[in-house]
Amino acid sequence: MKGDERGGPAKANPEALAELTRLRDSIDNLDAALLHLLAERFKCTQQVGVLKAAHGLPPADPDREARQIDRLRRLAAEARLDPEFAEKFLNFIVAEVLRHHEAITRPE
Repeated sequence: MKGDERGGPAKANPEALAELTRLRDSIDNLDAALLHLLAERFKCTQQVGVLKAAHGLPPADPDREARQIDRLRRLAAEARLDPEFAEKFLNFIVAEVLRHHEAITRPE
């Protein structure tokens, strides 16, 4: 689809616009679901952080993280999602979890 003189999209047929709206609505719903799932995940990891701090366990568990990366790379491949992306995504989440765990163990 080519743009008009102002750089905007060319006029699309109504069916294409309706399909675009439907797909974008689905994306919006999936984004909301992902955020809610992440919030639930972080609730669990906060509890893990409190438990680790109470028992003098280190905030990080490199062995578990490596197993999780392997597991998620396999799941990503099965789901036809780039395993590299899955690993980057998990590393981003783990970094945030670790930041929370370290904050729990630091005296105020």
